[in-house]
Amino acid sequence: MTAPAQPPATPDLLYSQDEEDLRSAVRALLADRADAPTVIAATESDTPYDPQLWASLAGGIGAAGLLVPEKLGGQGASHREAAVVLEELGRSVAPAPYLTSSVVATETLLALGAEDGPAAALLGELASGARTAVLAVPFATAPAGAAAGLASLDGTVRGVADAAAADVLLVPTAEGLYAVEASDLGVAVSPLVPLDLTRPLAAVALTGAAGTLLADADTSATAVRRGLLAGAGLLASEQLGIAEWCLTETVRYTRERHQFNRPVGSFQSLKHRMAQLWLEVVSARAAARNAADALATHSPDAPLAVAVAQAYCSGVAVHAAEECVQLHGGIGMTWEHPAHLYLKRAKADSIAYGTAGSHRQAVAELAELPAP
Repeated sequence: MTAPAQPPATPDLLYSQDEEDLRSAVRALLADRADAPTVIAATESDTPYDPQLWASLAGGIGAAGLLVPEKLGGQGASHREAAVVLEELGRSVAPAPYLTSSVVATETLLALGAEDGPAAALLGELASGARTAVLAVPFATAPAGAAAGLASLDGTVRGVADAAAADVLLVPTAEGLYAVEASDLGVAVSPLVPLDLTRPLAAVALTGAAGTLLADADTSATAVRRGLLAGAGLLASEQLGIAEWCLTETVRYTRERHQFNRPVGSFQSLKHRMAQLWLEVVSARAAARNAADALATHSPDAPLAVAVAQAYCSGVAVHAAEECVQLHGGIGMTWEHPAHLYLKRAKADSIAYGTAGSHRQAVAELAELPAP
């Protein structure tokens, strides 16, 4: 007699007390070391990253090792906690290689399943925040479009996010996945001019670089797809943080700004726009939390949850940032106000790890699959 099918588990979209405590710690750190004037000044310098901020976030709070099991030197948490960190990083648009190193590179290494050897050793270093790593693929690469762009450790990969600040490059090739030291003589990292100055891009040129082979081609391809899937899913939480900051600041400003002896936020047309934006942000929170929960529980529906989250949240972040700039009036168009940082981050995020259109296509394809 066949056992009755078990109903799918209901995703938990609420925040636990531990997640709220983590949020408070990260928010307090970013308020102290990555407020708006500090971030604006950093984007106008040659070194946007603050090593002390990263040391406090990665090592002091332990955020870098959230996805890494305790036996490998991490915190043994999950994607839900990492999503909370990314929400706060989105709210502050702080320049930090968290998404690229502590999520994408870390998840790629975890997918190799190694409990010892060079991959496990590197995971321990990433978890402590002592080193950072990036997956050497273009930032626009979608999970479904992941493929080895190089035949070997020779060639150039353009548009690699945070490559200039990385200690190690994870390079997928036709031979397999290599770990390459960024300081190797055969590696040249050339900064590009990005739209979003808080997340630098670079071209990585490899010329006979020496690397450590971590996995064969088949294992490498699976691991890279898993890393990019986690990156796309948790990027939705960063986009949620961007949208929430933009909505909160816009409501605050329109309450304080007066025209004709009344707050501009009291005008009906602006109320409607902000109410619509609030509805979009609430929906984005549900989509982002669903993706984080699906990744954390290793749900078979994780690819669909991630595709839905990215298809929706990227547009909400851009819309919220555009409304923030416009409803702040003249001040919203100045370099001194941080609104432009959020617009640039939202625009850059909208094509990271796949466009909304590519994720909508993924939703259509995944929805046609038979139920497991």
